[in-house]
Amino acid sequence: MSEEGDLEKTEPASERRLEQAREEGQVARSQELSTFAVLMAGGLGIWLMGGGIFSRLSRMLESGLVLPREMAFDPQLMMERLSVQGWDALSALLPLLLLMFIAALASPLLLNGWMFTAKGLQPDFGRINPLRGLSRMLSLHGLVLLAKAIAKTLIVGSIAVWIMWHYRDGVMGLSNEPLGVGVGHLGSLVVMSFIAIACAMVPIVALDVPFQLWDHHRKLRMSKDEVRREARETEGDPNVKARIRSLQRDAARKRMMAEVPKADVVIVNPTRFAVALRYQEGATGAPRVVAKGASLVAARIREVATEHRVPIVEAPPLARALHRHTELGDQIPEALYAAVAEVLAYIYQLRRHSIKGGRPPQPPRDLPVPAGLDPESTFA
Repeated sequence: MSEEGDLEKTEPASERRLEQAREEGQVARSQELSTFAVLMAGGLGIWLMGGGIFSRLSRMLESGLVLPREMAFDPQLMMERLSVQGWDALSALLPLLLLMFIAALASPLLLNGWMFTAKGLQPDFGRINPLRGLSRMLSLHGLVLLAKAIAKTLIVGSIAVWIMWHYRDGVMGLSNEPLGVGVGHLGSLVVMSFIAIACAMVPIVALDVPFQLWDHHRKLRMSKDEVRREARETEGDPNVKARIRSLQRDAARKRMMAEVPKADVVIVNPTRFAVALRYQEGATGAPRVVAKGASLVAARIREVATEHRVPIVEAPPLARALHRHTELGDQIPEALYAAVAEVLAYIYQLRRHSIKGGRPPQPPRDLPVPAGLDPESTFA
């Protein structure tokens, strides 16, 4: 079942999937890297602090071998002495242990950076399920771990056997050397053994770290359906987004229609386009577009303008140019100043005629609209 599921998951994990796994404590881990870091920290600590640790432990051993007569017959004094000796040993080894502890904590940072989550501490009784344990043992990951353990055992074991065989004469001769010389000789043998084992660990770590990173991303791979579902969750349901955009357009259209009664004139195509202009006398700047639209929106603008007695002027080239080159709230282009000025002059004449009467003004004809601004001009 798991293998079939893995075959379906062909897509790499998304950033969101990786972040969710990280929050749950699922990150790439290399036990070999941690072991190597602790080993190197221990070797470095012994190299830097070995002399001081050896001196303190030697003094503690010497004092521990001196046993006063009264202490031999008093168990309480012996327990106190043992407690003091234990604390002395701990204080002597504490810097080395602390250095190794820091290395054990810091080694995962090389793969995953700083991370703290409590989800990994929550009990998961599925981990003690023998069937799941058997499936993990027989999985690709389990087989790789087995092969890695065998390879590590063979490599490190071979190095250890080689060291013992190479230094067999020196090891056998330690018993014949004076204490000081023997301790120094033993220390050099330990250092050489440590260097050889550390060098043997390097290729193991170099192979394990990339494998753990690859295996981590492999486990988090996603199917095409999961990718689409995550995209919907992240970006939102397309139907919902379309509904929101529709509501936004309706709200914007209502606000725009509310500006039509305040317009000075509506210039139409006559049926395809409609643009409402407003000009405040005494204000700086050119007339502004307060409403515009095509087809049904243009028809609605004309209806609102008729209901509120806003003059409607048929000027197809000007209506097309204004609709193409302006947005709501924009001032009209400078190239259309002359044409719009003739329309506004006609509107002012209408207002004067409605008040004083007389001969009605004639609508403007052949407005000076540059051919480059009219989208339907043959010279555009």
